[in-house]
Order: sequence, then structure tokens, then C-alpha cells
Amino acid sequence: MIVSAQIGGSFNIEKTSVMQLSCDVSFLTWYISVICGVLWSNKFATWHIIFIRIIDFLAFIYYTIQRRFCHNFISSKIIKSMERIIMCTAATYKTRDHYFGRNLDYEFAYHQTVTITPRNYPFRFRRVDEMRSHYAMIGMAFVQEGYPLYYDATNEKGLSIAGLNFPGNAEYRCEMPCKDNITPFELIPWILGQCAAVSEAREKLARLNLLKEDFSPQLPLSPLHWMISDQNESIVVESVQDGLKVYDNPVGVLTNNPCFDYHMTNLANYMALSPADPENHFTDKMVLKPYSRGMGGLGLPGDLSSASRFIKAAFTRLNSRSGTSESESVSQFFHILASVAQQRGCCKVEHGYEYTIYSSCCNTNKGIYYYTTYENSQITGVDMHRENLDKADLINYPLIEGQQIRMQN
Repeated sequence: MIVSAQIGGSFNIEKTSVMQLSCDVSFLTWYISVICGVLWSNKFATWHIIFIRIIDFLAFIYYTIQRRFCHNFISSKIIKSMERIIMCTAATYKTRDHYFGRNLDYEFAYHQTVTITPRNYPFRFRRVDEMRSHYAMIGMAFVQEGYPLYYDATNEKGLSIAGLNFPGNAEYRCEMPCKDNITPFELIPWILGQCAAVSEAREKLARLNLLKEDFSPQLPLSPLHWMISDQNESIVVESVQDGLKVYDNPVGVLTNNPCFDYHMTNLANYMALSPADPENHFTDKMVLKPYSRGMGGLGLPGDLSSASRFIKAAFTRLNSRSGTSESESVSQFFHILASVAQQRGCCKVEHGYEYTIYSSCCNTNKGIYYYTTYENSQITGVDMHRENLDKADLINYPLIEGQQIRMQN
């Protein structure tokens, strides 16, 4: 995913260093000017006039560069840090309606917003024709230069996509003739803008070449793979060294490395797990009985690695039971995601601790996007159909970050 991080955490050190450098140069410029002023007052020489003009010019150049490029420099440092491993989990769930969502895990939050792209927003692509009219969509995005860089989204027909980190395996290519050359950051709007179902997405993917082209020098590509789902099926898309792979995904979950075919094979290592109490297959020479509830799940991974989260999320999702109401379904979906959520302090990384920044759940039948954040466990929803979907401007809702507590007395 392509994101911009908020100013915070380890970034404060870099910001402070730039500000300190600004103060140092300002002081140096002032000091030299004073010295030259003394020389002038003493009529010591005339060379200082040229010298002070040079100093003024250098100061002007410095502040111009700082003003125009400091923000981009800082953003690029943070964006490049995204090339490190980021852990995420996506899932689907179906009761009366169909639900799609994900956890996004990292060590600091981003400027993401719930973003609705109406039908007449002009999507411009690097190598294919502009899409001036398309299906409306809603999801979590970082909007840069007026363009929604979606992490996950659902269109008005109920088709959904989430991009998850895939470092060391994702491989993008140069432009190829006779292919639809789409950059990774364009893939979500390109598919959701014109496809109503996974079957239509498959047809588009058959001609797809994921183009190795950054959004900008400050926003390089991130290594991703994607889960695409509708109400009836899911697929996984991976662009790897030996080409573009499209896998059926009957499990309805996706995490990160390794490749998807490994995760599916790894499921066989846990085929003995069950939500029911285990039976004694250890020996027929003695009586062994469960001494606790939940022992059918002994061996279910609990660590935060992507392979373990895939197993845990698959087991939880495939064995989940809930009522069919919206409240029951949404609550159950967030419980599925919570089974693999990360708590701050349990996964140490270079600049702090990775944790679940946000969790999302979209009712793909109704176009309602629900979310929680790490600091706000109350479920917040945005209904795309309450907006004018025929307009041409993006609609953004900043996340409600603070905890919402309802007092009862």
C-alpha cells in the first residue's frame, strides 16, 4: 500500500533535526552579517558588499529548498520505511449479507480517511485510457494530489479488494505490449471501476501487467498481493518472479508472506483441529479425557507471524457462527479480525511496536463501511448511498481516533 504517515514517533527526531539546522543557518547568516556590518562601519574594505550579497543569496536558496522540499523529504523517508515488512490480515464473512474487511498493522498511524469515489470522478491511469464514468466505491484511502490510493475498497456492485504487504515476493515489470499496463496503486480503482463480480475481474486480470512505476519520487511502490471477493467467491492475485498468479481462495482470508499456495498447503498441518472436544486417538490402552473446554483447538497458532495469522484467521472465520442481523454479523466480523489483531508491545520493530492501526468491515450488499481504530473500539460507519454518487469530487471522512465511552450512570 502507498501511504503517508502522521508526524509522530521516531519521525519527530528527523523533524527536530531539520528545524535545528534551520536555526543554525539563520544564526550563521546573522553572525556573518554583523561582522560585515562592523567592517562597513569601519570602512575597512568594500569586498564585504559582495560577500554579504552571496550570503543573502545562499540563505534565500536554502529557505526556498527547505520550504518546497522539506515536507517531501520527510514523507519519502517515511514512505521508504514502508518497504519493510508490514503485517495485515483480510477476511470475508457471509450471513444474510456479505462482509469484507481487514486489519492494517504498523507502528504508527497514517493520514487515511474513509473515502468515497463517486461515479463521475475522473480516474486517470498512467498507460491506459482515463475512466471518466465508473462504479462508485468506498474504502480506506490515503488521498494524494487528489488521487485516492486505496488500501481496501468495495464498489456499489459489492466487489471488494484489499492490498496486503508481500515483500520479497512481489515483482512488477516494465511496460509490455498487448497488455493492460496498470501500476499497483491503480489496480483497485481499475478493477472496481469496471467489474461487478470476481468473474469479470478474472477476465481483466488475464490481460494485466502490473507496471513498475512509482506514484511519485516521494511515494514509491510497495510490494503487495491482493484479495478480490464478491458475495460468492474470492481470489488472490500475486505478481511474482514467474508471472501473474491468480488463485482461488476458498478459505476467504489472506495475510502476508509466503506465497498463497504455501498458506493453502500449510492448512493440512492443522486438519486435526476442531471446535469440538477431542477424542482419544492417542492409544486404546488407556482412557484419556479432556480436562478443559477448547482442547480441540490445541496447536492452533497464537503468534503474530503471517503464516500463523493465516491459520488462526482461517480457523476462526470458517468456524464462526452468528445471527443474521446487521448488528450480530458486524460484531462477529470484528471478532474474527480481533482474533489476529496486534496489541502494542507484542511485536517490536525498529521504530517502536507494530499494532493494529485500524480494522474495517464493509457490508458489500449495502455499501456501508464500518471501522474501528486502536484507540477507538466503538464501531463507526459510513454509508456510501447517503452521498450523491453522481458527483465528480471525492468525499472524505477523517477517522474518529479517540475512544468513545458511553457512561451508564
